Amino acid sequence: MSLDEATVARIARLARIDVPAAELGPLARELSHIMGWIEQLNEVDTQGVAPMASGGALNLAWRADQVTDGERPEDILANAPARQDDYFVVPKVVE
Repeated sequence: MSLDEATVARIARLARIDVPAAELGPLARELSHIMGWIEQLNEVDTQGVAPMASGGALNLAWRADQVTDGERPEDILANAPARQDDYFVVPKVVE
């Protein structure tokens, strides 16, 4: 598929991208080259190949949804700018 400058200008306008007129020619050639690669992919025989959502099988580990304090207050508060006991100290934002 070959894209001309008018088509590239229309695509840019629809995408609300400002493309200077001087760049339309090189951009049209580059996009035409990319469309050529896509056409090559259309020639691949995918008959019998199941669609996939990701590159690998994902088996996510499930865990119980439990509220905890992390059981590591010292590690959690190590970089706190201010703390009081096992709590972060933050500036008052509500009067």
